[in-house]
Amino acid sequence: MKKRSIILMVIVVVIVPIFCMMCCTRIDAGHEGIRVKQYGSDKGVQDISLVTGRVWYNPLTESVYEFPIFVQTADYNPFTVNAKDGSVFTVDPTITFRVIPGKSPEIFKKYRKGIDEITKATLYNYVRDAFRIQFNKYTTDSMISSRETFENSVQQQLTSSLLKEGFDLEQMTSGIQYPETITQAIDAKNRAVQQAMQVENELRVTEANAKKLIIQAEAEAKANLLRQQSLTPLLIQQQFIEKWDGKTPLYGNSPTFFKNVQ
Repeated sequence: MKKRSIILMVIVVVIVPIFCMMCCTRIDAGHEGIRVKQYGSDKGVQDISLVTGRVWYNPLTESVYEFPIFVQTADYNPFTVNAKDGSVFTVDPTITFRVIPGKSPEIFKKYRKGIDEITKATLYNYVRDAFRIQFNKYTTDSMISSRETFENSVQQQLTSSLLKEGFDLEQMTSGIQYPETITQAIDAKNRAVQQAMQVENELRVTEANAKKLIIQAEAEAKANLLRQQSLTPLLIQQQFIEKWDGKTPLYGNSPTFFKNVQ
């Protein structure tokens, strides 16, 4: 009985405090939980990712991190990049990405940071590098004329880089802003094109109006010619008789019924 009492006391003194120090957290749906040992020979990330649910851990020697595996969006601050010919472009990028399921332990083991810090620093550096490398392959003119090809090249490089780090790039927008001199040149070119189109339209209207006047004049001339050819003395006398009121008209000093129209 005495030995049993001693064993019970040991259990109460040793095990109960340890149990009381245990903490419990819940890994929400859409997340992966990883447990990190802070001390001892097993210090580091365990090989097994924790599944969604309740996780018990000792806060004095362990930490639990949550890594979201749903799609996230990172809108970074603008930065400048030089093209191959030295022109300075401004990039205002936004990326949509997610952690590849099962890769969160490897990501934490490499960077020892949470997902927010990795997104703000590490992924941002990959984005900058992708734009810097691709811009060095394009001159200003080639980038502007082949912007879609350029952006596809940036996205392909960034996709490859993030995939090696355990991330899946869903989408990227560059938000590229041209240098002021290029913008002014493009605006001037657009204005010149618009003015040329306006002048061309005005010439077309003027030409159309001139053709219209010519057609009207020709039609009127033809009509007058037809009238002259159709107004014979016999026709005029017939029209006169049809409209005569029965009174003899006077032409000159003596009454004359018909007037010579030749």
